[in-house]
Amino acid sequence: MNVMQFVFILFFAMASGGSAYAAEASCKTAECHSRVGGTQNFHAPVKDEDCVACHKQTNPAHPLKGAKSFVLTSEGAALCYQCHDTFGKKKVVHPPVKDGECAYCHNPHGGVERFLLGVGSDQTQLCMGCHDPAPFKQPFAHGPVAVGECTKCHDPHESKEKALLKGAVWETCIKCHTDFLKTLQEATFIHNPVKGGPCTACHNPHGSAVPQLLKKKTPDLCVGCHKNLGKKLKAKIVHKPLLQSGGCSTCHSPHFSKAPHLLADQEKNLCLGCHGTDKLGNPPLHNIKKEIEGKKYLHGPVAKGECNACHDPHGSDNFRLLRGSYPPDIYVPYKDGTYEICLKCHEKNMLRFADTTIYTKFRNGNRNLHYVHVVNSRKGRTCRICHEPHASNGEKLITKEGIKFGDWKIPINFQITPTGGSCAPGCHRKFRYDRDKPVDLKEDK
Repeated sequence: MNVMQFVFILFFAMASGGSAYAAEASCKTAECHSRVGGTQNFHAPVKDEDCVACHKQTNPAHPLKGAKSFVLTSEGAALCYQCHDTFGKKKVVHPPVKDGECAYCHNPHGGVERFLLGVGSDQTQLCMGCHDPAPFKQPFAHGPVAVGECTKCHDPHESKEKALLKGAVWETCIKCHTDFLKTLQEATFIHNPVKGGPCTACHNPHGSAVPQLLKKKTPDLCVGCHKNLGKKLKAKIVHKPLLQSGGCSTCHSPHFSKAPHLLADQEKNLCLGCHGTDKLGNPPLHNIKKEIEGKKYLHGPVAKGECNACHDPHGSDNFRLLRGSYPPDIYVPYKDGTYEICLKCHEKNMLRFADTTIYTKFRNGNRNLHYVHVVNSRKGRTCRICHEPHASNGEKLITKEGIKFGDWKIPINFQITPTGGSCAPGCHRKFRYDRDKPVDLKEDK
């Protein structure tokens, strides 16, 4: 208390006959204002015992029975703005600030923490006094929310940004997620919401019932933008990872990647991560890695590492998640559309004509031997009776080891010549064929 204040108080005390105001007693230590001294961090005027900085005496008697002898020097925020910078000039103003009710959040005499807040370091209790607590009680909480540091992201008074954020959503997030920024700058492919939208397009910034603070579990979240994916989820066969806990993120990086389609790795490597073992699935998945490893000839898409050229990675109505129809059985006579997946790339007229000179080289003179094998109405053989779909040590992907036929593998024993070839499979005796000089199959032994 400075000299002028002491003289001022003493004057009123003497004028009232020294009624009940003890000038030598500090307001915060006097019996009637003892609660003012019960805080850890005092408001500067309180600490300096400068009560008249905010209060002015209107009656010389103090205390005044049944009435007040002191009033505030100004009302609402105007009182605080006598010393503090004014608020309310930015686009978004916190309602208590806008209403001039600083005391909604700040104790005017002192608080447990800095800024005269009446709570400890956990600001949750203070903020939940007005805000809906439901988002803050979810199983998964954002780090600042979990420890009650609301003002790590939000300005408590005013901001140029929505929700009183201290900066744009992206800027606010990246201040902490610096590792994310470094990796992003090295990425080749970036998810559009990351590139041009706020993080809150997919994540709840406070809390969620879903890991990674996602607004919904995947694939439900992803279907919101990727409408075609929603159709795949209604297919007869859905790729199992989509329905498991990791969902889309099992194969895709949700933010950025060095691989196309935001894949977590190069396509072939990613697929073989599951389809490269004998132990995954019940019954176990085919070990494609073992099928192609060390083979001399690879199917074109496999050689390019493009599994999705033939298989849909999300869902399909076709056998093996194929992008076109193909029969699961080994004996299926050809009909239009039956072998759609193969004929998307291979000659589409290969199986339409019994005689040809242009649609296939597998012929005896003009006789189309593909037609003979596959269009047979009684026992039409599927492509995989002779050809491996992924890789083989035999030319034209013709199997060297034999195709699985129950407990047996049917040998093909194919031999190629400049104008034809021969085979001696377990399904018939040895036959030769020649495009230029047709072999009489009845006489050929």
